[in-house]
Amino acid sequence: MGETVLAAKYLPILILAILVFIIGLSMTIANQILAIRRPYSEKLVRYECGLPPSGEPRHPFSVKFYAIAILFVVFDVEAVFLYPWAVSFGHLGAFAYVEMIVFIALLLVAYVYAWIRGAFQWE
Repeated sequence: MGETVLAAKYLPILILAILVFIIGLSMTIANQILAIRRPYSEKLVRYECGLPPSGEPRHPFSVKFYAIAILFVVFDVEAVFLYPWAVSFGHLGAFAYVEMIVFIALLLVAYVYAWIRGAFQWE
């Protein structure tokens, strides 16, 4: 009996997900069928912020670019863990407070390490 009630609670979410999938698929198919295609040379040129394209599209990026991008993602994802903790802080107690202090200290150590190693320097 309990499983039926639980399934009934999630039925609107399932219906919404199915509707979103159907609408997205139907719009994609309608675009493929109804779109007007009149290609010409200017339309097929690569677009670069309103400027004429310069250089080759396969220009390699520096590894430093990827390192900064990964550092940004790591610190951003770790910062997301602060929100649920802050919302339920009153119910967690002292142990969760100490754990978050350790977590933030590790983040700070990683940030200082990256800074000392020059990971944030763009050359």
